[in-house]
Amino acid sequence: MIRNVLGSVLALAGAAAAVLSPFRDWYDGRLGRDYRVAELFSGISASRPGPLDSILLAFLFAAVLTVVGVVLRSRLLVAAAGVVVLGFTVLWMVRQGESVGSLAVAADGSGLEWGVAEAAAGGVLLLLGAAVMPGRHGAGGRLARKRRDQPYKAPGSEHPDTWPPTQEPGPSVQTSTLPEPEPELYTGPDPAERQRPGSAPDPGGRDTAPYPVAPDEAPDKAPDADGHPNG
Repeated sequence: MIRNVLGSVLALAGAAAAVLSPFRDWYDGRLGRDYRVAELFSGISASRPGPLDSILLAFLFAAVLTVVGVVLRSRLLVAAAGVVVLGFTVLWMVRQGESVGSLAVAADGSGLEWGVAEAAAGGVLLLLGAAVMPGRHGAGGRLARKRRDQPYKAPGSEHPDTWPPTQEPGPSVQTSTLPEPEPELYTGPDPAERQRPGSAPDPGGRDTAPYPVAPDEAPDKAPDADGHPNG
């Protein structure tokens, strides 16, 4: 957030400096708006252009790019505006040097003046603003986190054992309509092993009451161990 604000302030300050620079003297008392854009490619002349034919038009275009870039938080647009301002400023210096033979700053006010320095400073501020701005990576990061927070899609029937998405084995799918067999609850010894051939009978494995005993039956009428009634 702080980088966005600082980058936007630098970019807007650079755009303002670039737009104001053509209204200042550029060379030997001549304003920057008195130079045609076409003269930067063909050579400097003494003619005076109109408002929409001067170098001011290029700087206004750079200012529009800057505003759009700040609103959209686009580092590319802000950097492009800085390149336009610096490019036209350097191109003017090349053509002006060809026209007069050399570029210099004189004590009497002739030569390069503050308008050129202001235009160059505006282009540098635009590039610094583009470098400071984080751009739209913050919004992209929030969208990526939002996608990561969404639940995973359950696998289809062709891959029943790939859930969860860590590729660890998951619960298998029951394809039969019948209920699953319940495990046997008996935990004692195997009945087949209780009476092995040639082994003594296990008293713990015999039935102690093969016949039911009535509650009102006398104790002497109860059957003995072989199943015969007493008495």
